[in-house]
Formats: sequence, C-alpha cells, structure tokens
Amino acid sequence: MTLKRYALVGTGGRAEFFYGPLAQKYRETSRLVAFCDINQTRMNYANRLLQDKYESAPVPTYRADEFDRMIAETKPDIVIVTSIDRTHHTYIIRAMELGCDVITEKPMTVDEEKCQQIIDAVKRTGRHLRVTFNYRYAPHNTKIRELIKDGVIGEVFSVHFEWLLNTQHGADYFRRWHRDKRNSGGLLVHKSTHHFDLVNFWLGSRPETVYAMGGLRFYGRENAESRGVTQFYQRAHGSEAALNDPFALHMERNSHLKALYLDAEHEDGYQRDQSVFGDGISIEDTLGVMVRYKNKAIMTYSLNAYLPWEGFNVVFNGSKGRLEVNVVERPYVNSGGNKADEGALKHKTVTVHPMFDVPYQVAIEEKEGGHGGGDPILLNDLFGNPEPDPLNRAASHVDGAISILTGIAGNISLRTGQPISIDHLVRF
Repeated sequence: MTLKRYALVGTGGRAEFFYGPLAQKYRETSRLVAFCDINQTRMNYANRLLQDKYESAPVPTYRADEFDRMIAETKPDIVIVTSIDRTHHTYIIRAMELGCDVITEKPMTVDEEKCQQIIDAVKRTGRHLRVTFNYRYAPHNTKIRELIKDGVIGEVFSVHFEWLLNTQHGADYFRRWHRDKRNSGGLLVHKSTHHFDLVNFWLGSRPETVYAMGGLRFYGRENAESRGVTQFYQRAHGSEAALNDPFALHMERNSHLKALYLDAEHEDGYQRDQSVFGDGISIEDTLGVMVRYKNKAIMTYSLNAYLPWEGFNVVFNGSKGRLEVNVVERPYVNSGGNKADEGALKHKTVTVHPMFDVPYQVAIEEKEGGHGGGDPILLNDLFGNPEPDPLNRAASHVDGAISILTGIAGNISLRTGQPISIDHLVRF
C-alpha cells in the first residue's frame, strides 16, 4: 500500500486534531513528513507530543519562509493548513501551485478577495481542496439532513437558527488572535461558517441575499466601564487583577497551554491570554442575520458569545409541519483539555411536529468523540477508508466558499447597512 504523505502548516491549538491521528490511528495509510510554522518552539513541542504521546518519530521542521523548500525536500501529497485564518489562502494557493492537494481548517479564508484567489487557483492548478466541516458528520446534524431530504416536514419555507457561545468558549475568541477582525473575519466568518455550512447542507441550497446587524456589546473595555468595572489588566499572566476574574485564562495552570503558547511567546510576541475587557477588540459579540436562499427559503440567525450555556436551537417551518432541534454542548477552551470535549454533547432533542398529527421525538444514534461524534467520522473520511456517503458530507472548496460568503456578505452588510447579493462577491 502506498502511504499518503502529509505536511502540516500551523502547529497551534487545532493542529494536534490532525497530526495525532495521522501519527497513531492512521499510520498504516498515512505518513506525516513535516511541520511548518512561524514559531520554532511550538514546532518543537509538537514533535515532543509526537514522540511522547503518540510514540511516533519527530518530523523535520520548517519556518514559514521555508515553505517551498519543505515541499521540495519532503514531497508531501497533501498539505494540511491550520494556521491563523488570514494566512490560509497563502498556503492553500502555494501548495496547489507546487503540486499538492490541500486540507484546510475552516474557515477557508476571511474575505471575498482571498476567496476568489483560492477558487481561481483550484481551477488553474487542477488540485483538490477539502474544508473540514466536522459538524456535518455529527449524527444529529446528519439526521436533520435526512429528515428534510425525505420530506418529513415538506418544503422548508423558513429557518430560525440561534447559536449560543458561553462565557468559557465564547469568551476565548476575545482573548486571542481572533479578536482582531483582520485575522479571523470576525465570528460571522470564523465561527458561523460552521453554522452557515450546516444550513446549506440541510437545505441543499445556497445563500442568495444577506442582511446583518450587530456589534461589540459585552466584551471590550468600553462595555465593561459602562457596567461599572474599574479594575483592568492587559493580560492574565503576571496580573494581580486577573486572579479573581472568572474571564481570565491562566496558562501557567495548564501544562499544554503553557508549552504551546506561554513558553513560545518569546519568539513571536503572541499572547494567548489577553483580557476580554481590554482595548483593541474589533470583532462583534452580538449578531443577527437574515438570509434568503436560492430555493426561496429564508433564515433568521442569531449568535451571542457571552451566554450561560453553549449550544444551539434551530427550527424549520415547512409545508407539512415543523422540525425543532435543541443541542447543549459541553463548555471548553481551545487546547485547554481533552480534544474529544470540543463540541461534545450534554443533551440533544430532535422533535417533529406534523401539521395534523401528534409531535414525536426522533431517535439519534449515539457516537463518541468531539463535535457530537462527528470528529472521528471526519478523520476516517480524510485519512482512512471512507464509507459510502449518499449525503455527500465531504466538503469541497465550493462548499467552503459558499459557507464563508454568507459571513463575508454579513460583514459587508454590517459596514454598509445594506442587503448584500452573494452572486456579486465572487465568480465560480
């Protein structure tokens, strides 16, 4: 059997999700051949984890400016991109130009210009690009697609989708690089790309028009001051003021966060533990969006990042009834614990309300693993022997583009106050 060769770019918090299984569960079909990052300390730590945790040999490391040399020397078939969002397009495009296929973490990129560059590069090079939408693979989300596809509630006319980020996970976006919209595209792109992709997947349609409103209402210094807060700090590490702040992240208390970020910050200055009530936050924490789809369905969408519990409510109103979904997820901090806790479920219900019959709950298969059991299925789809999938959950660059374009259009709408046509943003 010929082993697929993989190089990974960006050894931060999301990287181990990919290189851990490559080094252990899928070592019979796959070979990790290199790490690339701007930070040598972080790559060295990834290699220590390979040896100590996964009993695998360390791999060569390359700085970001040595990307081309890495491809030439290690000859990967596929490059996995898990760097910060605004750099995704750089590595995706260059990898394809050098003859590699690509797997990228979501979001594919952060704005319409970079999105167009990726679309053009796929066409120009003929290479293959996958976007890792693990939520598609969660059994409850797959079941929603099946129910709608089977016409259980008839034609879907409207969707109301409410996503709640809590004061542990939601706050985390305001501590780290995501708080700068230039890096992440804001939550409408970085986080909501999951949700918009799910709606595209569930409805089997594409967004047409987007209108958004929102702002920074809870996090940030100005908001804290308006609530009477008088004590502030820039970052948690070394701060007396942070000791009693429930929003503070103390990296020195978590060996993984310490090794991944605190011990590495002398190289690039990146501080993982900034105050969520500091200055310089340019992303929104309170968002409302309306979307019209090609099939004439409409969606109202709400995202709030400071709530008491984590999860979502989504309802579908159709010609034959209503489908209601409630999912409560376990709270977590990225890289702060077990990977399987990310998006893991505490509770879920899927209820069908037929138009002229009694409501009933739909049984959902229970699966182990992060993101509601979707992570192991996605990883097998990427690195193992994929099972036949009539629902086509594997997401292409087109799926990746369509999901982020809803959020990108939302960002433009936030700036202009106008509804935005998706078809005017990029050319497929």
